[in-house]
Amino acid sequence: MKKANIFGRDVTSRRGFLAGAAALGSVGLAGCGAPRADDGSGAENAVGDGAGDGGAAEQVDDWSGSDSTAVETDHPFTSPRTTIDLDETDGAITMSTRACRHRLLGDETQGGPWELPEVWAWETPDTDPSVPGPLLRVTEGTDLEITYDNTEHNRPHTFHVHGLSKSWMDDGVPTTTGQQVAPGEEHTYEITANQPGTHFYHCHYQTQNHLDMGMYGILRVDPEGYEAPDKEAFMTIGDWDSRLSASMAGADVEFGQRDRNPDVFTVNGRCAPYTFHPEEGSPLIVEEGDEVRIHYVNAGYESHAMHTHNHGFTVVEKDGGVIPEAARHREDVIPIAPAERKTIEFTADADPGVYALHCHKVNHAMNGESYPGGMIGGMVYESVTDTEQFASVMEMAGYQG
Repeated sequence: MKKANIFGRDVTSRRGFLAGAAALGSVGLAGCGAPRADDGSGAENAVGDGAGDGGAAEQVDDWSGSDSTAVETDHPFTSPRTTIDLDETDGAITMSTRACRHRLLGDETQGGPWELPEVWAWETPDTDPSVPGPLLRVTEGTDLEITYDNTEHNRPHTFHVHGLSKSWMDDGVPTTTGQQVAPGEEHTYEITANQPGTHFYHCHYQTQNHLDMGMYGILRVDPEGYEAPDKEAFMTIGDWDSRLSASMAGADVEFGQRDRNPDVFTVNGRCAPYTFHPEEGSPLIVEEGDEVRIHYVNAGYESHAMHTHNHGFTVVEKDGGVIPEAARHREDVIPIAPAERKTIEFTADADPGVYALHCHKVNHAMNGESYPGGMIGGMVYESVTDTEQFASVMEMAGYQG
């Protein structure tokens, strides 16, 4: 049932919001994720080896930040990230890459629609393409067989993961191994999940562009006997210069990594207020007294200062290493460098409400010239989902469930 918010418009019901949020792959473990949609798209949607051949692309004469929306392609859209339990597959998975469009703000979201006309998204045979790629979760000690199948894209790629010890030729770095996976080929990386913690995976071929086009994700290795908290979330933060996406989609725009100037800032691939959308974003839903654990991974090129409103926390892991209890102390802002991973813990014991989890480089919490936006995630106490304030947030997010 919908009800009117403080502006007199229809908004989601409390039940609808909680049902939507419960389906998110970004909070907790969601098995093998949602089945992929049969969109009929194939390798013909991939772009060529250079910019300027992206098919149906409109040209932008006077380029400015956020004009990527004006470039149109016929690529399929990405879907929200799913979670894949590699314990259920005996450590085996096949992954590939597809050229996609990527929504930053939905059609009904405040400031939307806004999209990147081309990203390179990870997918599996059973799940839709997404940015970030699927959250891979496994128990310590499992032998992994990660097959990269490069039949859906026309550039070489690799699979490289931080934090795990592996053989030289399974490192996925062409510069040092001389190996990459050419278009039309596949390769299997054999890696043991030998280091518990939250790790970062990405393509390491021409990393300056392939990482920046969205080819990254999280590999979580749970230690034996892992005790999950009441609520757990995985937050991938990122910064983008939308000119790169537009140039890869065929727009007539100059871009160079030495001239990189981010104008898009995301949490799990979305900009606020779309981050609060329970089906497309990744709001963290808590109840009073919950023990909460958030795993942050910085997939961007800049450092970000992540701040939790009204909740102090302790950092318990960094890059897969456990922080000794004697070294922990209360904090509410932590810097996270590129590729760095930090896990924080706290108790949901504040005045119940809707709280921001955001980068405190405040221009990163913007969409173009509009504030608030960008790198702002949210935490919602379940008990306030029937308030006018919550209804207003849902209206901004564009959710009418």
